Amino acid sequence: MDLPALADFTLVARHGGFGRAAREAGRPKATLSRRVAELEADLDLRLFERGARSLKLTEEGRALYERAGMLLTELEETAAAIASGGQTARGRLRISAPLLFSQTAMGKLAAGFALRHPDVRLEVTVEDRPVDMIEEGYDLVIRVNPDPDATLVGRIFLRDRLVVVASPALPRPGNGAVLPAVVRGSLQRDETWKVSTAAGPATLMAKPVLGLSSLLMVRDAVRAGVGAARLPLSLVSADLASGSLVHWADVDAPIALWALYPTRRLLSARVSAFLDYLRDAFPKGTPDELAAYMGP
Repeated sequence: MDLPALADFTLVARHGGFGRAAREAGRPKATLSRRVAELEADLDLRLFERGARSLKLTEEGRALYERAGMLLTELEETAAAIASGGQTARGRLRISAPLLFSQTAMGKLAAGFALRHPDVRLEVTVEDRPVDMIEEGYDLVIRVNPDPDATLVGRIFLRDRLVVVASPALPRPGNGAVLPAVVRGSLQRDETWKVSTAAGPATLMAKPVLGLSSLLMVRDAVRAGVGAARLPLSLVSADLASGSLVHWADVDAPIALWALYPTRRLLSARVSAFLDYLRDAFPKGTPDELAAYMGP
């Protein structure tokens, strides 16, 4: 197969059109069009549906793009690694990370990594939704308790746990009493929280009185005394130590943060470097370690 033609095809597919691809690469539009047409002829396949003002991948074209894009990236990374002795981290590193971890720790992590590896151009996108790493061009994703995915591998680099906390001014409810609760998301019906206390397993009846979209907002509302909440221990460790919040119970809901990458992709030097940096930042991977890293 003509690898340069395949590279031109992936360039056009990635940018969604011959014109945009030509401007990005600084090459003639006619050349790209001719090379893609030659590839279609060689494969005896139509790779694009060509409209008057639009260009859309066919089913066969999408399948080729998903596989060829990954393979070409691997070839480029392998060549770069060989040229640099195989050890130097360089090039663009795109990471998708969840909201709370990004708000509390990712800025400091990214800055420290950039200082240690100045030849890596690090880009971090904040999102909690599932992403298609190959389709969206990510090298690494960080996720909390991700669903099993046969196409991804990775490692746990942090563990946390949920605790029920409240302001010292909020009376602790007695047996059978309903407590006001601050929840992440929209207000729903009353909730039943299964927890563990010093006296043993217990059930708390929670009535959501405030719904917020961020756990940082939930913590701030709990500090103000409007209700109790279930929050990660790392997020409230400082408050518990200072007495601005009190610990009511533990929730049996382990939290694991994973760093994930595609199984079929060669592990580039820059991805390896970031994984090593995570391990150095959180050598034990405990909630207290994350709380200390976040600082006040």
